[in-house]
Amino acid sequence: MTSDSYPDGLIKKILQETKVIAMVGASEKPARDSNKIMAFLQREGYRVIPVNPGLAGKQIHGETVYASLADIPQEVTGHIDMVDVFRNSEAALSATKDAIAIGADTVWMQLGVVNDEAAKLARDAGLQVVMNRCPAIELPRLRRD
Repeated sequence: MTSDSYPDGLIKKILQETKVIAMVGASEKPARDSNKIMAFLQREGYRVIPVNPGLAGKQIHGETVYASLADIPQEVTGHIDMVDVFRNSEAALSATKDAIAIGADTVWMQLGVVNDEAAKLARDAGLQVVMNRCPAIELPRLRRD
């Protein structure tokens, strides 16, 4: 499966089953895409936990920012269903390893983020993988279908 050939049924299933998203690379700056998409996903009913080591302890859209995926307290957030990677393609490998370590179900790499090594690692660990897609684009598109 290439980064552009995900069946709509798979994307829809992931988005329907996901309840809690950890957003790696979340920004407190309102003009940044990660900030806008976090707010959109919250409006859609998802709980979005921001992850950014430079902002740890601050709040973005009412949620505490954590330095890493490992720092997110499971007793506070519950199971992390999806790790949404808002970092560059190279950094996606580290985020994927962390997603595997915390037992996430899905690694979702944002538009422009493609890392085949990370995708293989995640799939081999039993995670679902989506690359080069944005849930804020996929949700409305799939509702129209």
